[in-house]
Amino acid sequence: MNFLRGVMGGQTTGPQPTEAETIQKLCDRVASSTLLEDRRDAVRALKSLSKKYRMEVGVQSMDHLINILQTDRTDSEILGYALDTLYNVISNDEEEEQDESEDENAQKQGDDAGTKFTEKFLQDPEHITLLLTLLEEFDFHVRWPCVKLLTALLKNQGIQVQGIVLVSPMGVSRLMDLLADSREVIRNDGLLLLQQLTKGNAAIQKIVAFENAFERLLDIITEEGSSDGGIVVEDCLLLLVNLLKNNSSNQNFFKEGSYIQRMKPWFEVGEDNSGWSAQKVTNLHLMLQLVRLMVSPVNSPGATASSQKCMYQCGLLQQLCTILMATGVPADILTETINTVSEVIRGSQVNQDYFASVNAPSNPPRPAIVVLLMSMVNERQPFVLRCAVLYCFQCFLYKNQKGQGEIVATLLPSTIDANSISAGQLLCGGLFSPDSLSNWCAAVALAHALQDNLTQKEQLLRVQLATSLGKPPVSLLQQCTNILSQGSKVQTRVGLLMLLCTWISNCPIAVTHFLHNQDNVPFLTAQISENLGEDERLVQGLCALLLGICVYYNDNSLENYTKEKLKQLIEKRIGKENFIEKLGFITKHELYSRAALKPQPVFLSPEQMLFDHEFTRLVKELEGLITKAVHKSSEEEKKEEEVKKTLEQHDNIVTQYKELIREQDAQIQELKEKVASMTTQTEQLQATVSQQQSQIQQHKDQYNILKLKLGKENQSQSNNQGDTQVNGLQTEELSQLREQLEELRRQQTLLQTQLSEKDAVIDSLKSATQAAEGPAGGSDNTELLQELEALKNQVQSHLAEIGHLKAERQELQRRAEAASSDTAPPSDNSSDATNAELQSRLAAQTSETEKLKEGRSELEKQLASATSTVAILQTEKSKLQTEVQESKKEQDDLLMLLADQDQKIHSLKQRLKDLGETVEDEDDIDARDQTSDEEDEDED
Repeated sequence: MNFLRGVMGGQTTGPQPTEAETIQKLCDRVASSTLLEDRRDAVRALKSLSKKYRMEVGVQSMDHLINILQTDRTDSEILGYALDTLYNVISNDEEEEQDESEDENAQKQGDDAGTKFTEKFLQDPEHITLLLTLLEEFDFHVRWPCVKLLTALLKNQGIQVQGIVLVSPMGVSRLMDLLADSREVIRNDGLLLLQQLTKGNAAIQKIVAFENAFERLLDIITEEGSSDGGIVVEDCLLLLVNLLKNNSSNQNFFKEGSYIQRMKPWFEVGEDNSGWSAQKVTNLHLMLQLVRLMVSPVNSPGATASSQKCMYQCGLLQQLCTILMATGVPADILTETINTVSEVIRGSQVNQDYFASVNAPSNPPRPAIVVLLMSMVNERQPFVLRCAVLYCFQCFLYKNQKGQGEIVATLLPSTIDANSISAGQLLCGGLFSPDSLSNWCAAVALAHALQDNLTQKEQLLRVQLATSLGKPPVSLLQQCTNILSQGSKVQTRVGLLMLLCTWISNCPIAVTHFLHNQDNVPFLTAQISENLGEDERLVQGLCALLLGICVYYNDNSLENYTKEKLKQLIEKRIGKENFIEKLGFITKHELYSRAALKPQPVFLSPEQMLFDHEFTRLVKELEGLITKAVHKSSEEEKKEEEVKKTLEQHDNIVTQYKELIREQDAQIQELKEKVASMTTQTEQLQATVSQQQSQIQQHKDQYNILKLKLGKENQSQSNNQGDTQVNGLQTEELSQLREQLEELRRQQTLLQTQLSEKDAVIDSLKSATQAAEGPAGGSDNTELLQELEALKNQVQSHLAEIGHLKAERQELQRRAEAASSDTAPPSDNSSDATNAELQSRLAAQTSETEKLKEGRSELEKQLASATSTVAILQTEKSKLQTEVQESKKEQDDLLMLLADQDQKIHSLKQRLKDLGETVEDEDDIDARDQTSDEEDEDED
C-alpha cells in the first residue's frame, strides 16, 4: 500500500519514478498480486492514469486488464475499473474534445492510437464475446462501462465488430435487452450502441427489427413526449432511420406491423407554432425522414404504393397537409413537409385526388396547389422552398392524367375565371417573368403537365395570350419561341427549350404548328451552327434536340419542311457530324448526370437549376432515335416504313388470333363449367335414384310381410265366426251414421244463424238505402234486393231438402236399431238379404251426404257473394252519406256568404242615404215591377 501511496503522489524521498515506470509497476502488481484488494487498487490507479497517459497505459496494461475481465468475474468493482480503463484507452472522444489551440496532428495521432488499441483488442474475437457476456451483469458499475466500451469499439472498427456480434450466439439479443433497462443512462447509451451496430449491416438490421425493436423504440418516443421530447427521442429516431434505410425487408415489416399508424400523433401541431425549440425541429426532421423512407421513389413500386395507401387510410397524409397549410411553422420544417407530401402522393391516384381537394385556410379559400405555386414563382421566397414546391407539383402530376387535364384546363379560354387566380395563370406569369428562376420552374412545371399525355399537348395548342393592347393574341407556342429569339438568360432559354421539346415530342400536330412559323427553323439552324462559348453549348445542344424532334416526328404535312428537306437543311447549313456533336453536349454536361440520379430537384444554388429528371429520361430516349433519323437516307426510311407496315399487319393478325384464342378460352371455360354443373346434377340424380330404389325395395318387403299377415288372419277368421264379423260391421256403420247426422245438425244450426244475421243486415240496408238514395239509384238497389230474395229462396229450398234427408236418416236409424235389437239369429238367407239391404242403404246415404256437402259448398259461395254485395252496398251508402254532408256544408257556407253580402249591401245603402242619395229598397223595386206587369196585362 506504501507503494500505491507513492504512485498516487504521497511524500517520498529519493528520485521520483517516471510515468512509464509507475505504470509498469502497477501492471506487475495487477499480474502478480494474490490479494483481490491489491489488484483492485492497482487497476483503480491505472484508470486514473489512463486519460493523461493513454499510450503508456494502453501498451502495457491491455493484456492484464483483459485477464482481469476473465478471472475476476465475481468482483463487480474491479470489473468496472478495468472496463473504464479500457474505454479510456480505446475511445477517441476525449481527443475530439481537445481545445482549438492543439493542432490537428495531435488529434490524428489520438485517433490512430484508438484504432491501434482497438485492433489489438480484436485480435481475439473471444474478447467481444466476453464483453457480451458481461452485459448480462445487472450491476451498474459493470454494465454501463461495458456498453460504452462496445460503442467505442464499433466506432473504431465497426465492420469487424459487427461480424463478431453477428456470429455470436444471442449477441444481438443481449444488446437489445439494454432498451428494457430501467436506468435511463444505460438505456440511452444502449441506443447509441445500437446505432453504431446497425450502420450499413442489413443482416444485423433485420435481426434487431425482429427482436421487437420497432415496438420498443416507438414506446420510448411516446414516453419521452414524441416531437417535444429531448435527445433520447432523436437517438431513437436515428436508430429507426438506420433500420429502415435501404432495407426493404424491415420496411415491409414496419408497414405490416401497423407502425405507420403510430406515426400520425407525431405530426399533431397546435394553432400557435411559434417558438419551436431546436430539438423539436431536429426531431420533426427525422420523423419526416422516416415517412419519406417508406415512400421513397427508389423503393419497389409495390412497397411504395402500399405504404402510400396506408398513410392515406390512417390519416397521416391529412395530418401532413394540415402542417403544410398551418401558420407559424419554421421554414425548414415547412420545406421538408412539402417534400414529404410530394413523395406520399407521387404516383398514387387516390392521394393525388385528395391533395387536389385540400384548401388553404384563406379568405376566400384557395386550393393548396395554387398557394404553393404562388410561392414557387415568387422570387422573394427561399430557394429551397421553391425547389420543394416544384417537386411537389411534379409529384402531383406524375402518372396523373386527370390532374394534368385540370391544370391545362385552367389555361383554356372557356375555363378562365377573371375573378380568381388559377394554376395556369400562375404558370404563365412565371413563364414570362423577369426572374430567370421563375421562368425555369414554370417551364418545367408546365412540361410535367404534358408528360406522356398526347391529349393535353394538343389542347395546349389552343391557348392564346394577349401580349399588349391593340395587337392580336398569339399562341403560347409562338410566345415561347419569341422569348427564345430575344436572347434572354441561359437558364430561361434552357427551361423554354425543355418545355418545347417535351411539348412537340410524339405529337405530329404540335410539330406542324411549330414548323408553321417561318422563323423557327432558321433560328434553330443559326443557333446550332454558330461557334459560341462554353455556356452556350448547352443551349446549342437543346436546339439540336428540338430540331431533331421536328425531323423524327414530322408527318410531312408542310411541303417546305418535310423530313427530307429538313435533313438536307441540316446537312448543308450545319453538317451531320457537327449536328450530332452538338446534340451530344447535353448528356456530357455535369448537371445532366446529377439531375438523372433522382426525381427530387436538389441544387446547391439557383444557377445550377438547368436540368429536370424527367427531361433527362426523354433525352436518353430520343438521342439515339434522332441520330439514326438524321443519318438515314430516303430509301432506308421507305424500307423502314414498309417494315413498320408489315409489322403492324403482323401485329394486327397476332391481335386477331389472340382475341380468337381469348374467345375460345372463354367458351371452353363456359363449357367446363356446364360440364361440371351437369356432372354434379348427374351425381345428385344417381344418389336420388339409388335412394328411391332402396325405398321401393323396403316397401315391397313391407307389402309382402303385410300380405302374409293378412292371409293368415283371414284364414283364421273364416274358420271361426262369420256372423260376428257382419254384426260388428253393422255396429261400426251405425256409429258412423250417427256422427254424420250430428255433424249435419250442427251445420244446419250454423246456417240458420248466419241466414238470420244476413236477413237483419239486408233489412237494415233496405231501410238505409230507401232513405238515402234518390230516384237514380233505385233500379240498382231493386235488382240487388231481387238477387237477395232469390238467394233466400234457394236457401229455404236447401233447408227443406235437409229436413227431408234428416227424416229419412231418422227412419233408417230406427230400422237399424230395431234390426240390431232382435235377439233371434236369422237364417243365412235372411242375414245375407239384410246385409245387402243395409249396404245399399249405406251407399245411398253416402251419396246423399256427398250431395249435402256440395249443397253446403254452394251455399257458402252464395253467402260469400251476398256478403260482398252487402259490403258494396255499405260502401255506396257511406259515399252517399258523405256527399249529403258535403252538400249540406256547402249550402251552409253559401248562406253565410249571402248573409254577409246582404249585410254589406245594407250598410252601403245606409251610407248612401246618409250622404243624401236616393236609394230604392228591394220592396220598392218589387212593387214597381209588379205595377208595370199589371199595366202590361191591361194593355194586352
